[in-house]
Parts: sequence; structure tokens; C-alpha cells
Amino acid sequence: MSLELLDGGAAMAEAAIAAGCRFFTGYPMSPFTGLLEEMSRRMPAADGVCLNAESEIEGVNMTLGAAAAGARAATGSCGQGIALMQEAIAEAALNETPFVVFNLARNQQDYFQATRGGGWGDYRTITLAPKDIPEAVEHTQLLFHLADKHRAPVMLYGDPLLAQTRVGVDVQPLDFGALPAKDWALDGTGGGTGRSRQIWTWAMGKANDPGPGPDGHWRAVADKFDRIAAQEQRHEESMVDDAETVVVAFGTAAKFVEHVVAGLRAEGHRIGWFRPITLWPFPGAALRRATTGARNVLVFELNAGQMLDDVRIHAADRDAVRFVGGVSIAESGLSYGPLLDAPVIRERILGAT
Repeated sequence: MSLELLDGGAAMAEAAIAAGCRFFTGYPMSPFTGLLEEMSRRMPAADGVCLNAESEIEGVNMTLGAAAAGARAATGSCGQGIALMQEAIAEAALNETPFVVFNLARNQQDYFQATRGGGWGDYRTITLAPKDIPEAVEHTQLLFHLADKHRAPVMLYGDPLLAQTRVGVDVQPLDFGALPAKDWALDGTGGGTGRSRQIWTWAMGKANDPGPGPDGHWRAVADKFDRIAAQEQRHEESMVDDAETVVVAFGTAAKFVEHVVAGLRAEGHRIGWFRPITLWPFPGAALRRATTGARNVLVFELNAGQMLDDVRIHAADRDAVRFVGGVSIAESGLSYGPLLDAPVIRERILGAT
């Protein structure tokens, strides 16, 4: 193992290139800017292309075009920029074009944006929320695999801690198994043969090769997302078997919760923690099992209560669910506020139990 001291932006850039990403674009918006700068620096040596787009809308549509041609492609922004990309993300989901979106939020955990989206149609985006930079390196590569496996746009959910912290990481290419051929890609190989290809949200096809049309196509896409929901749930849990209290958290905030809960358990409190790794598909069955017998199910997230909805839906006893997080933003507006502090989290957990 060869460790290199990298910030999260550089580590995710190296991981994306190791995964075969050869097209990247974006508009500079902190904390996404570091990832964009690293990709612009590294892509030429990897025989790739990185473009500084004039807007997030331009960037995501260029990414959609590169992915439609068969390239492993990615884009990203902070929450405000991701909001502008939602129409194109929805189009990509419905016309089955795979690419990766790096959603590096600024100052709160926008779970709704990552899991509910803002586009149109019956679609979802597989969303992984790493708790630290080594996991982000793995998740970056896994997301390129999942995008191609399911022919869908996917999302890595992060924040300033993930993007700007520096740690020692070893970025190596990871093999997640075989993938289907990209025989749908608009790479020019079918031109002039009568077998030219289309990527079209309406799936109407051509006169000599009719498609299923929007009704048949959208039903098939909806069925695909049902299969994804069953196959791709991921979570992490600890000390839940005898826990009277289970604390649920995601992303980098979950790392703080893990630390606090370990200390409380060492003091004799019967407490455990549960972390959704996939924000969508949400690991609901696993949460139900983990909270069976718990008198308190506490939700910690840095917002006014968003994942709280999914926890209430899936917890073994929804009446046991209580919110211990909250909005907490630094004065700069570019990072989290004082609530993301281990002693404060400890006080909130103990106060709710």
C-alpha cells in the first residue's frame, strides 16, 4: 500500500480517473471547485477531457452528451448548482444514459434533493453518502460501475468535510465485476447501415424500427428502478442487537455519531447506531430489523429533518422516532455550524433518552 496525502477533491479525482472517467465538466462552486480543479489538472495526462462550463445547465448537458456516446462521464456542483441540473438528470434517467454526479453540499445535508430530485417522471438516482475520504474513493469507483450496470445517472453525496479534509489514501483501480456491452451508445458504429441508434426519452423508434413508445418505455424504466431498489441497498450498523437507543445518521455526520455512540456504549449505555450508505435506495428492511426492541430511535442530520421521513416510514416503531439534529450553518455560509461537534451531539442524544 502506498499512501498519499490528498484532500477529498484530489482523492475523488484520482478515483474517478482510476474508474475510467474520461470526460468531466462543471462550473466552480465551493466546495465542488477543488474537485473540478483537480480534474482539470489530471485529465490531460489521462487522455481525458475536462471543461469549465459556463453554467451548471451547460455542464450537465455536455456530460449527458459524452455519456450518450459511451464515455464514462461525470459532473457535479454544490446544492444550488445541482438544483439547476435536475431536468437533465431526469432526462438521463428516463432515456437511460449513465453518468456520475458529485453533489458536494455547502452547509446542510440536503437529503431531499439527493433522494427526491427535482426533475420529472418516474425516476430515482442511486445515491451513496460516504462517511470519509477513503470510503469516497471506493464509492466514486463503485458509482461508475453502478451507472453502467443499470444505465442510469447516479450521485455521490458529500460536503465540505469530504471535499476539503486531507488524509492519507491509497487510490487503486477496483474491479466490481463484468458489465454489459454498451451496444446502445451513439458511437457512430451503426451509421449508414440502417441500424443507427437512438437515445430518446420518448422511445418512439424509427419507421423501420419502431420503439415501445413513451408508455411502454416508461413502464420498463419504472420496473427497472424497482429492481434497483431491491438490489442496491447498503448500510452499516453497530451494537444494535441489545440497544435500547439506536441513532440513525448519514454521510460525514455519521462518523461523529459513531464516535459519540462508541463512547456512550463504553460508559454502559445500551446504545447503537445505524448508517444508510445508500440514501436511495434507502435500506428500510435493515433499519426495521436494527430498531426492533429499541425504545428510542434518534435521527441526527444537519437540516430541519429530512431523512427523518424515511426513518419514520421504516422504523420498527415510528412512535419511538425523535429528531436530535437541526440546521447549523457557519457564518460564512460555506460549512456546517457548531452542531457538528461531538460534545453537542452527545448532549442531544442523552437529552432525548
